[in-house]
Amino acid sequence: MPKKFAISLVAAAIAFACAPTVTTFQPPLAPGVDESARRLLGAATPGATTPLSSADQRWIDKTLASLSLAEKVGQLIMPWVGGDYTAVGSPEFEQVRKWVEEDRVGGLVLSIGLPLSYAAKLNELQSRARVPLLIASDMENGPGMRLGNIYALPSLLPQGGGTVFPPVMALGATGSEDLAFKLGQVLGSEARAIGVHLAFGPVLDVNSNPLNPIINTRSFGENPELVGRLATAYIRGARSMGLMTTGKHFPGHGDTDVDSHLDLPTIRADRAQLDSIDLPPFRAAVAEGIDAIMTAHIAVVGVEGANAGPATLSHRFMTGILRDEMHFPGILFTDAMTMGGVAKRYGATEPLIMAVEAGADVLLMPRSVPDAIVTIVDAVKSGRLTESTIDASVRRILTAKARAGLRTGRLVDLNAVDRIVDVPAHTRIAEEVAERSITLAQDKMSLVPVVTDSSGKILSITYADPSDLIAGRTFNSVVGGRLRSIETARVDNRTTDAEYAELGQQADSAALIIVSAYVSPRESAGSVATQGGFAPFVEKLALSGKPIIVISFGSPYLLGAFPSVSSYLLAWGGAPISQRAAARALLGEREINGRLPISLPPTVPFGAGVHRSQIRK
Repeated sequence: MPKKFAISLVAAAIAFACAPTVTTFQPPLAPGVDESARRLLGAATPGATTPLSSADQRWIDKTLASLSLAEKVGQLIMPWVGGDYTAVGSPEFEQVRKWVEEDRVGGLVLSIGLPLSYAAKLNELQSRARVPLLIASDMENGPGMRLGNIYALPSLLPQGGGTVFPPVMALGATGSEDLAFKLGQVLGSEARAIGVHLAFGPVLDVNSNPLNPIINTRSFGENPELVGRLATAYIRGARSMGLMTTGKHFPGHGDTDVDSHLDLPTIRADRAQLDSIDLPPFRAAVAEGIDAIMTAHIAVVGVEGANAGPATLSHRFMTGILRDEMHFPGILFTDAMTMGGVAKRYGATEPLIMAVEAGADVLLMPRSVPDAIVTIVDAVKSGRLTESTIDASVRRILTAKARAGLRTGRLVDLNAVDRIVDVPAHTRIAEEVAERSITLAQDKMSLVPVVTDSSGKILSITYADPSDLIAGRTFNSVVGGRLRSIETARVDNRTTDAEYAELGQQADSAALIIVSAYVSPRESAGSVATQGGFAPFVEKLALSGKPIIVISFGSPYLLGAFPSVSSYLLAWGGAPISQRAAARALLGEREINGRLPISLPPTVPFGAGVHRSQIRK
C-alpha cells in the first residue's frame, strides 16, 4: 500500500470518530452536568500555544468562576484507574464514581485495558462529571502499551487491543522522522477513539547512562539532537489527530542509576551539562508547542547541592527554568506522588503542598484523593498557598479541556472503535518500524543471515522472566518454519548450574546457537540485566568458539555481560511484532540497516550497524 494512502486511512478513521453522528448512548444528566455529557467529543485544537476560540475562553472563565475552593483543588487531582471492564454499581466502579461525583477530580489516568472497556467506562464517568474529565494514559510508545497486549490464560489466546509498536528506541535506530510522525498519528487516532485526550509521552530523556534501570529503551537514544528531532515529529503526528502530548521526565531522567519508583535518584550534572545534554529535547518540545510536561522525582545535586530534593518539589526547576526560562505555558504534571522518590522521604501529604509551591498544576496519583484535596485546601486557608496560585493551575487545566473538545462534547462512539483501533493500516506502520529498526551491532564471524539449507542442528535458547509467557513463541515459530533442524530451550533466573551444564552439553552438538534475551525496563525491578548464571553461560559458549548469535529483545546493553559474543542483533522489544521482524531479518528475508542510537561500552560506538541485504523472500 502506498504511504499516502495508509495515512489517508488514518485521517479518515479519526474524522469518522469525531463526526457528530447520532449515538445510542443517552445517559441521564446528573445535577450540574450540562448537555455536553450527551454529545460526542468535539473537535480538538492541541498545542499549548494554539489560540483559543472566544467560545472556549468564555467557557473557561465561566467554569472557573463557578467552582468553590475545594472544587478548584479537585481539578488538580488525577487518580489512577484501571482500563478493565467494570460494571456500574460494583465496588470498583463505586470508588471511581465517588472521585468523580463527590471529590470532583479534574481527570483520570487510565491503565491497562481493552479498547471497548476503556470507551464504555469513560463514557459512563464523563456523563457523571460536573466539569468534563481530562483523560490521560501512559501510551508513550503507542496505543498498544495500554490498550491490550493481553493474553487469556491458560490458552494464551491474544485478546486484541491497540496497535503495538516496539519501544521508541527502535525509532531511534531507524532515525526516521517520518516513522515517528506516523506513530504519533496512530497513537492520536486510537487514543481519541476510546476517550483519551492526553498521552503521557513522548519520553524526552536522553539515555546517557547504560546502567539506567528505568529509562533504557523508553528513550529515543543517547544523542540530544536525535531525541529532540524524533520527539517533535511524534508530537506533530499526535497533534494532527487531535491528541495532546506530555514530555517527560523533566529535567531529564537519562543519567540516573536508581529507579525513582523505589528511591530518589541523583544526577551529578552541573547546569552546563544539563544545558548541553538533558534540556535540549525539552526546549525543542516546548518550542513545538507541547501541551504538558511531567516532572521527575530526581535530585539534581550538581545544581542544587548535596541536600537537593526531588526536582518535582524544586521551584528552581519547575518555575525558574521551565516557566521563566523556557516560557512553557502548558500543564505541569508531577510524576506519581506515591513513588519512592518522593513518598519515602516526605510522606503522603507534605510533598503535595511542596509540589504546588514549586509550580506543579496537576498532582498525579496521590495516595488518597480526599486527603489530597483537604491538604491543599487547608494550605490555602492557612496562607501557605494562595488561591490565585490554584486559580492559575485550574485555568491551565480547563484550557486543556477546551483544547480537547470537551466544551461541546465528552463521549466517544462505541460503534466506531473497531473501525479505528488496530486497523490494518496502523499495523503496517508498526511493522515497518519493527523491521527497519533491526540493528546488527556486530557480526565478526558473518553468521547473519543464517544458512537455511544446512543439515546441522540449531539450538534456540530463550532467556526471559518466568512471567513472560510470550517470549520466544513467535520468533521460534517463524525460524522453526524455515530451518530444517531446530531445538528450543528456555531459561530464566531460576535455572540452576546443573541445568546450565546440561544445556551446555546440548549446545556442544549444535552447528549454530541462537540466544534470545528478553530483558526490558520494568517499574520497581531496580535493574535492566540478566540474572543468575545466564550471562556466564553465554560468555562460556562464546569463548568456546561455537558459532553463536545473541539477539536482544529489550535492553541493548546486555552485550557488556558477554563481550566475547561475535554476533549481536538488536530488536529493541519483545512483542510478537518485534519477534517476527527479528526472525525474518535473521533468515535474510528482510534487509538489516538499523543504526545504534546509543553506544555499547566499551567498543561499539553510537551510529554503528552492520548492513545486510535481503537475500530471500
